[in-house]
Amino acid sequence: QLQLVESGGGLVQPGGSLRLSCAASGSGFSVYTMAWYRQAPGKQRGLVATIKRDNTTFYGNSVKGRFTISRDNAKNTVYLQMNSLKPEDTGVYYCNRQPPIRELWGQGTQVTVSS
Repeated sequence: QLQLVESGGGLVQPGGSLRLSCAASGSGFSVYTMAWYRQAPGKQRGLVATIKRDNTTFYGNSVKGRFTISRDNAKNTVYLQMNSLKPEDTGVYYCNRQPPIRELWGQGTQVTVSS
């Protein structure tokens, strides 16, 4: 199936930007709906954005107008461009399929938005 590795997180001030990458290995990437999820300390992991095989997208209400999900099937990679970041965006960001597959959860990448 797939193996997924997230990267691109870091510390950024409110109003700043980051671009996250999710590199996939294995077959089937181009036909799967992919998604970004995030988890703040002590909270449930939640859905941030999804992108289907035809490039249609969905965004959670809290990130609409600020985040953009995209994919490059030739590179087996999905991206999350995050602009106008807020402290409440802080958390560990994960990629997975939508619906998620338990075995594909990785380490994620930490995003911290703080002044």
